[in-house]
Amino acid sequence: MTTIKTAPFDAAEYLDSEEAIAEYLSAALDEDDPALFLAALSDVAKARGITKLAKDAGLGRESLYKALAPGAKPRYDTILKLTHAMGMKLSIQPVTP
Repeated sequence: MTTIKTAPFDAAEYLDSEEAIAEYLSAALDEDDPALFLAALSDVAKARGITKLAKDAGLGRESLYKALAPGAKPRYDTILKLTHAMGMKLSIQPVTP
């Protein structure tokens, strides 16, 4: 029997451009799962650097870790600060049937 070696997947390693980040966050937001969107924000924060992102968002590093922890329920203003510090913005579109 052949053994297959695998490595853990880390999405942050592939988030290397504004376009990739925007597409990743948009896809997560389209799923209507707050936990998935929070995980995607966490991946982007890791890709951008937690310390730098916290500073750019005007948050403490520990506060950012808490806000992005699984099961966290960050406030809307925290999400806005994070997305703006990431160079992104949220937008609303009509639902098409």
